[in-house]
Amino acid sequence: MRFTVVYLPSAERQLAALWLSAADQSAVTRASDTIDRLLTSTPLIVGESRVSNLRILFEEPLAVLYDVREADHLVKVWAVWQWKA
Repeated sequence: MRFTVVYLPSAERQLAALWLSAADQSAVTRASDTIDRLLTSTPLIVGESRVSNLRILFEEPLAVLYDVREADHLVKVWAVWQWKA
């Protein structure tokens, strides 16, 4: 089953700001692409559960906070920030 991934406008702005300020923009692009691929295919398997139905996923140098609406096959990304292992 495939899910549609939607970024809130604030999360899109966060990702854009991270990319613009990154020393390695290609690393941010790769991480973002990987996050999108994982959330499209296996959003309930990847990441870690948090409060309510929120989940968090780390893909260096990024992290995202998201929720999954199984019935709608929808993943909503609430926030994106820089993360380093």
